[in-house]
Amino acid sequence: MKKIIFSAAVIIAVIIGCKTNSKSSDSKSLNLTFESKSSSNVTGTATFVEKNGKVTFTAKISGLKPGIHAIHIHEKSDCSAADGSSAGGHWNPTFKKHGKWGDVEHHRGDIGNFTADEKGNGTITLTTDEWSIGGDDPAKDILGKGLIVHQGADDFVSQPAGNAGARVACSAIIK
Repeated sequence: MKKIIFSAAVIIAVIIGCKTNSKSSDSKSLNLTFESKSSSNVTGTATFVEKNGKVTFTAKISGLKPGIHAIHIHEKSDCSAADGSSAGGHWNPTFKKHGKWGDVEHHRGDIGNFTADEKGNGTITLTTDEWSIGGDDPAKDILGKGLIVHQGADDFVSQPAGNAGARVACSAIIK
């Protein structure tokens, strides 16, 4: 009888332990800081939070010229070049044409445009199930990529990258 009670207690403890571990692994987050590029004074932060199979991205950027600017995920987590070119082209693991987020044709890295106010501050938020933070599917995993803020707006038409101008800030998407 004692053996059965002990076994039941162990099973209950294991179930509770597994439940707790799965909840904590369901939520992942990254906090990033932008480096100025192309002789700009652009700085800022970005966060990626994955929960329940969706990633929410938020960037807060300052030092921009007032107006519309593009932001994209690029192929490499390399911000070493003064102009940000070391980050490569747009992240495009599905081999689609460049376009507007949500359209049939768009890169996984085509986040889109945001507006900087008269003080040069801008914010953008996007939630998607097309990304993961360190997931098993390499076509969704954003780790090891670069995050680039552009001088101008993405026209969503020009190939391969939307004609958004110079890369004014860069951050590596790494843990």
